[in-house]
Amino acid sequence: MEDFSKYLAPTEFVDSDNPTIVAFAYKSVGTSTAPIEQAVKLYYAVRDHFPYNPYEVDLSKHGLKASTALARGYGYCVEKANIMAACARVLGIPSRFGFADVRNHVGTGKLMEVLKSDVMALHGYVELYLNEKWVKATPAFNKALCEKLNVAPLEFNGKDDSIFQENDGDGGRFMEYVYDHGTYADLPREYMIQVLRNHYPHLFPENADAAAAAGMAVFKM
Repeated sequence: MEDFSKYLAPTEFVDSDNPTIVAFAYKSVGTSTAPIEQAVKLYYAVRDHFPYNPYEVDLSKHGLKASTALARGYGYCVEKANIMAACARVLGIPSRFGFADVRNHVGTGKLMEVLKSDVMALHGYVELYLNEKWVKATPAFNKALCEKLNVAPLEFNGKDDSIFQENDGDGGRFMEYVYDHGTYADLPREYMIQVLRNHYPHLFPENADAAAAAGMAVFKM
């Protein structure tokens, strides 16, 4: 039998014992007690309460904590996944992270200019253990952003995987999963830095002068 203890315990970055995380988790689910119902309510709370923002990535140890992302009020995919993962553990639902590189076929010009690539490396999502199986949930893109991109917002029913759509609202390509980095009980910070440095060396502090000249913000470390 699989040992779920590491998927339920607080960690350095999944600080599910932080009072603000605990409070948000219980506020999000209200009176619901069934795990699937709780997971669904939590998904929508994280998806739409925290606007997606990929332009202020903080890779510092403090910045990667779920409680830090919660206090910030917005975040990119990994940060939002962490909030959901931490809240799930508060509720006794095992959670872990999945990471994948995805090719964005309808990315905004601004984001593609910043990344210098159409590949979003280390896109993060959550896997929750519900009804005796792991289920993927992707709370990254809030409803308002999806409407702007002409993409239906991702729904989640707690039973089926919820991952990025292959097509947009006009039938064109939207997201393509190109590489699977596996699953983790905690955010693999050093591995994340290594992969992101390989993909986007221009966004690291050692290249701050060049980034500033191009009007781009570097990753915080």
